Amino acid sequence: MKTLGLIGGMSWESTAQYYELINRGVNAALGKNHSAKIILESFDFQEIEEKQYAGDWSALEREIVGAGQRLKGAGAELVVLCTNTMHKVVGSFEQQVGIPLVHIADAVGQAVKAQGLRQVGLLGTIFTMEQDFYKDILVGKYGLTVLVPDKPDRDKVNAIIYDELVKGEVRDTSRVTYLRIMDKLVAEGAEGIVLGCTEIGLLIKSFSLPLFDSTTLHAARAVELAL
Repeated sequence: MKTLGLIGGMSWESTAQYYELINRGVNAALGKNHSAKIILESFDFQEIEEKQYAGDWSALEREIVGAGQRLKGAGAELVVLCTNTMHKVVGSFEQQVGIPLVHIADAVGQAVKAQGLRQVGLLGTIFTMEQDFYKDILVGKYGLTVLVPDKPDRDKVNAIIYDELVKGEVRDTSRVTYLRIMDKLVAEGAEGIVLGCTEIGLLIKSFSLPLFDSTTLHAARAVELAL
C-alpha cells in the first residue's frame, strides 16, 4: 500500500470526509483491520480564501507546492489535494514536487464517461464554474459538454459554499436553492450534475439524474491508486 499525502483544510469539513472515505475504502478492499497510510497537511482556510478572492494565485501555487514537498519529505508517495478550486494551481505540481498528484477532474471525468453521458451541469465555487482550469479537462480530455448556471445562480451557489458549507452548516433552504438551480441545468440539457466543490455533497444527497460527487469519486480513485 502506498502512503497518501492529503493536502486539506479547504475546508476541514470536506477533509474529514476524505479521511473517512479513504480509510473505509482501504478496509473494504483489504479486510481485517486494515486502514490507509495517510499523512495530512492542513491549511487555515481563511488564509486560502483571502488569497483566492484577491486573485493571488501565484502565492497559492507556492502554498500548495510547498505542502506537497513537505508531504514528500515525510514519506508520501501520492498526493491528494482535497479541494476542487485549488486544482487551478497544480499545472506544474508533479514536476516541482516529484510525486504523482491524483487529479480530481480526472476522477470526475472518468466517472461521467463510464456512465456514457456527454453533457453535465457543473456546480462549484465561482472560480471552478467561471474559469477554465477544471472545465477544460472535462471538455478536452473526456469530450464532455459542461453547463454552468447563469451569473445570479453562480453567485448563490458560491455564497452557500463559503458562508455555510465550509462551516458545516447544512440548511434546507439552501438545498431547495441548489435543487432549483440543478433543475434549470437539466432543462438546458444536462444529463447529470457534477458536484464540483468538495462540500456540496454535505448538502445534496440525491437527485433525479446521476450525481457525480467529486469528493467521493476523488477519494475512491485515491484508494485505487494507493492499492
